[in-house]
Formats: sequence, C-alpha cells, structure tokens
Amino acid sequence: MPGRAFMLCQLLLLGLGSQGALPPPCDSRIYCYGELLHQVQMAKLYQDDKQFVDMPLSSTPDRVLQHFRELAARHNHSIPTPLLRAFIQEHFQAAGQELQPWTPEDWKDSPRFLQKISDPKLRIWGEQLHQLWKKLGKKVKPEVLSHPEQFSLLYSEHPFVVPGGCFVEFYYWDSYWVMEELLLSEMPETVKGMLQNFLDLVRLYGHVPNGAHVYSLQRSQHPPPPPPPPLTLMMHSYVAHTNDTAFLRDNIGTLALELDFWTEHRNVSVSSGRKSYVLNHYSVPYGGPRPESYSKDAEVRHLGGAGTLMLCVRPRSPVCCCLVITGDQEALWAELKAGAESGWDFSSRWLVKGPNPNLPSSIRTSKLVPVDLNAFLCQAEELMSDFYSRPGNDLQATKYRNMREQRLAAMKAILWNEKGAWFDYDLENRRKNLEFYPSKLSPLWSGCFSDPGVVDKAPKYLESPAVRECRTFWKPDLDLLVRDPDLFSQSRPAGDFSAWPPCETLSSEEGGSSGALSGPASPHASEGQPPWYWGGVNRGWLLSGAGVPAELGAGSAKMSSLRAEVAPAGSGIESEHYVLSEPALYETEGFGWTNGVVLMLLDRYGDRLSSGTQTAFRVPQCLTTALLLSLLPRLPH
Repeated sequence: MPGRAFMLCQLLLLGLGSQGALPPPCDSRIYCYGELLHQVQMAKLYQDDKQFVDMPLSSTPDRVLQHFRELAARHNHSIPTPLLRAFIQEHFQAAGQELQPWTPEDWKDSPRFLQKISDPKLRIWGEQLHQLWKKLGKKVKPEVLSHPEQFSLLYSEHPFVVPGGCFVEFYYWDSYWVMEELLLSEMPETVKGMLQNFLDLVRLYGHVPNGAHVYSLQRSQHPPPPPPPPLTLMMHSYVAHTNDTAFLRDNIGTLALELDFWTEHRNVSVSSGRKSYVLNHYSVPYGGPRPESYSKDAEVRHLGGAGTLMLCVRPRSPVCCCLVITGDQEALWAELKAGAESGWDFSSRWLVKGPNPNLPSSIRTSKLVPVDLNAFLCQAEELMSDFYSRPGNDLQATKYRNMREQRLAAMKAILWNEKGAWFDYDLENRRKNLEFYPSKLSPLWSGCFSDPGVVDKAPKYLESPAVRECRTFWKPDLDLLVRDPDLFSQSRPAGDFSAWPPCETLSSEEGGSSGALSGPASPHASEGQPPWYWGGVNRGWLLSGAGVPAELGAGSAKMSSLRAEVAPAGSGIESEHYVLSEPALYETEGFGWTNGVVLMLLDRYGDRLSSGTQTAFRVPQCLTTALLLSLLPRLPH
C-alpha cells in the first residue's frame, strides 16, 4: 500500500493525473521528469541541483532506468540516501566529463586594445583577463555526437568559450558579452565558430535554448539590457568586425527563423480603445519543476483561492509525499520557467499584483508585457531589415521594416506613459505597472521610439520623487536579476540587490544603436569624465569589484562593488553604506561576461582610468537612477 501511495504522489507531482497537464521540458525520463529525477533531487545530494542533471550516463538510459526501478521496488520507492549515492556513482559520470579543454587557435599575446590602457596596474589586469580566454575554452567530446542519449549536454560541432565556474557549457546571453570581447581581443574565428553553434541549434530546434542542455530546450533566453535576441546582434557585431558578408548571406534565413520563434510563439494581443496590437511576452508552457532547480521549485507552494494546494514533498517517506497537485501548480512552475527565460530570474518585477508579492509563489511573468523584450525585438527587426537590404532583397527588408513600425505603434499605445518612460503592461489587470525598473528606458538604448521629445521627458521622470525615493518601494535600490530562486532572502528576491555587468554596460552607453541619441556626454558628467562617470557609479563598479580582488584578479559573475547612500528599508543592512556582494555560488576565477564587460570598459575608457585608491562614492538614493541618468546624453542644440 505505501508503494502504491508513493506512485500516486509521483503521478500527481509529474502532472500525469490531469488531462490538462503541461508536457515536460524534454522527453528524457532521467534529465527532465520521472521518479529517478525526483528522488535524487529531493534527496538534495548536491549543493546545486544543476550538478545531477549535468552528469552523463555510464550506460544506456533504458539500462539505468531498469536498475533504478529494481532498486526502488526493493525499498518501497523510498531509497535510503547511501544507496541512492551508490546508484549514482555506479550509473553516472561526473559533470563536465563530456567536455575537454581547448585553447583558441586565434588567441594572441597582445591585442591592440591593451596598449590603450594608460594605467600600468589596469593594463596588467586587462592582460590577466585576456589570458582567461584560454582557460575558458571548451570542446565537446565526439561521444556526445555518437551517443547523445547518454548526455544532457547538447552537441556543438565547434569549440566555444564558457562563462566559467560551475557553468561549463555555453549560455545564450552570456555568450553575447563573451563574443563582443573576443572580437575586441582579435579572435574572430572563435566567434564565428560560436555563431555557427547557435545557428545549428536554430536549425535543429527553431530557437537558441538558454543553455546547452536538454532540460533548457523549451526556454530561449532573452537577456537584460542591452541586446535583442542576441543571435541577431552577435551576427551584426561579427560582420561589422570582419566584413564577412558571405557568412551573413548564407545564414540570414536562420536568423529569420530565430526571430520568428519570438514573434510567433511568444506573442500576445493587447487592445487599446478600438484597436488591437500585437506585442511579445515571456512564456514557457511546460510543466514540472525546472530540472536544474528541481528541489527549489518543488518546494514553492501555490497559495490562493479554490485552487489552493499544499506541496509537502517527502521523498523518503513511504506514505504520501504530497497533497494535491493541480493545474495551478503546473501553471506556477511554468511561470518560474518564464522568469528564467526572461533573464530577470527572479525580480520583484514579476511578482507585482500577485496574491502575495512577497513570495515567489506569486510569480506571474507571462501575465506581463515587458518593455525591454519588445524594445530589443524592435531593434532586431531593424537589424534584419538592414541585413536583407544589403543583397537587395527589398521584399524581406520591407517586411521587417513594417514589423518594426507596427511594434513602435504598439509600444507607444500600450507601454508609453507621459510620465516620461515605458512601463510593463499587466494583461490580467489591464494596466501598466508604474513601479520603477531599469528596463523602463530600454527603448532609448535600442532607438525604438518615433518621437524625439521622449528624450527630454526621460530625465524628468528619472529625477521625479517616485524614482529618487525608490528605496520606499517594495524592491530595493537595484532591481536587476539573479539566477537562482534559493537566493530569495527575507521574502525579497536577491535579484533586487544585484549589480550585473550587462546592466552596467547599459549605463555606460551614450545612446541607441540607431544613433537617435548620439550627442555630447551626459550633462551630469564633469568636464573630462566619461558619460558614465557621474556619481562614480561605474568607476566604483569597475574598480572595487568587477570585483578587482586584492591583486587585481579576475572578475566574478557580478560585482561586489556598488556603495549606496541609503540602505533599502527592511533589508537588514544596518550601515548607512553597504556593498553589494557576490553569492558564494558564483565566486569563480573568471566569469565570461564579466571579463568581457570589464575589457570593454577598459578599452573605451582606459586612457582616462587610474587604479588609485578605492573610495566610497556618494551617489543618489537610488543607484539605478544614477545609472540611467548617465545613459541620457544632452541633445545637440
């Protein structure tokens, strides 16, 4: 009887007991769903759930599953932890075994940008970061191609550069930053190979998954500022650097397929007045917990109304492991996946207007139309129109130009507010979310606006009391992003405290790629300072962490860097000044996108930066205000 009860709970947990169940994220009964995955992940054998689902099999999936079923049956489907560990040791290999080190053949000792760095210490630091490309190079072993069923890793024909640390595979949006700085390091052949890997994934799956594993197949990943679906911008950067128009011509159709994924599978209709507009949102309609964060997702309870459930997972109990798993729980898991797809996992941005906005169970990512996603898709459409116009394909060029015009009209009607910014639109409550996030002004970066007057309104919005006093909001000063839900602290997403390199880059850009905001440096910058210097925010970020360790070491995933004048209310931080610090999970020698962004800043401002003594910079009460004000240059008179 206990075994039957456990099996019933398994069916409920997997969503198989409901006709309306969402499909699993992939068809692997080891890496994406099933009793084996559930027992191992809920036993919490590893600090990070990702470790197990990254482990290759030692034999065929059928053989592994057969041995597991026999073991589970002998123990009433409640396998003791020592036996579970022994089973994994026998039937799985250590994560990362399917990859081998690779040194890029086009790496060179002294790329030109290093000579532009005037400060000797910073130049040494730049050289150290440049050396890391050799350490972060990987190549997939041929066994992954010949026996793909034994690996969760997706095969890639060409070598690539990984983020670093526990992230030994490539990630979609991380790779954009890596590739930008590989070009700066004069390594175009490495970039071309990485581009070819992404193009192959689009041909196979219709889009680029957010990571190179089967459990990520149903999620793409749209980054936080700045790039659009990065493949389009990756190609733009590569062609601008190499003038390899033949490569663009051969792959332009694949680029169109990737953009089609977003416009066709992530679209939503929104009405305003008597008109309907089509915009895009994040949505991952697949069930079950995320395999790489399984135990964390399984412990998130859906609370609310008639559909209330309590999820009490007890993997080693022969009695019932849970109460009722309903479509509501499946929907919650789908929303968590959508949050991961957004790249803002997990921010208060996706929790507003939920049943309890202090809890991750209130996440409702797919119910919001994000400003930044649509701004970046708008930019991608502009790039695609340009790509097609080069060989004289006027029909396709016009198609994407018209798509961009339609999106501009929709963004103005649905997302723009005369306060001076664009705001996420709440589909359920049919209103804009007027709280402040850095994404509100992303159309300025992408150049996706038709009225030049918005540039005058944006600074006024940023200087308004509602924004300057953003510490009084539910979210604290920096509401950017974080990768993992276990970093929620005191019912507050750790994403609200994170200073990630891409968002720092947003603050250092002078204007949109279309040139709509080109002009002199920010009026807030002192004479002779770069536009991002105002308030010392980016300089503080660059010099006190990027995180420069004691001897100017390599950067970590995000920086232990920014000092704020006022700690967020209720944050538990007593000091008047606080430093954002990097969770131990991400502390690692070299993190691809951090290295990339630091090299970009050293290239751009290396002739003006000095290592100096690190000091606490006084910045406005809301750091994000400083970052975004530095984005806005003064228009020519």
